[in-house]
Amino acid sequence: MAVGHRIEDFKATLTGGGARPNLFEIEMTEGNASIGLPAENTKMLCKAASLPASNIAPIEIPFRGRTFKVAGDRTFDTWTITIINDTNFEIRTAMENWMQKIGQYADASGDTNPADYQIDATVKQLSRLASAAGAVDGTGLESVYEYTFYGIFPTNISAIDLSYDTGDSIEEFTVEFQVQYWEPKPGNNQG
Repeated sequence: MAVGHRIEDFKATLTGGGARPNLFEIEMTEGNASIGLPAENTKMLCKAASLPASNIAPIEIPFRGRTFKVAGDRTFDTWTITIINDTNFEIRTAMENWMQKIGQYADASGDTNPADYQIDATVKQLSRLASAAGAVDGTGLESVYEYTFYGIFPTNISAIDLSYDTGDSIEEFTVEFQVQYWEPKPGNNQG
């Protein structure tokens, strides 16, 4: 059956009304590493994150004036989140302490065993349910797709700009993580 060009065909194809970029949450699980992140606050105050890019670099082989390409190794981009800063600096302090654990300010010593400073994180794409009765947590949202990032650790915490000119905003900062690898996982309604 050919795909139509009517608005009704488009409407029927756009399952669930389309994925919304503002319906997401992140979870960070410390596992063996003791980082001291306030997990629930991190979930609530994470203003922005991203679903990961997928990269397989090509290997180019020259052959008689042409280039033959074969699949190379998979690479994993850094992952960046944006955090809303509270007046206790709770999450920022936890991130700074995590980086301090990896590399001390004074003498560049720190944890050398990756299991001591790397944790896992999950970013969940959420969707509104037709009825809130189906949601486990009572919010009317369910996870429709997830990405789990394995072995992450922060390598950059952004500056927070201070100014007398900004009286109507809340401080934010970004944290950039290195990622060993990630895996996708269909959510509740994906089977």
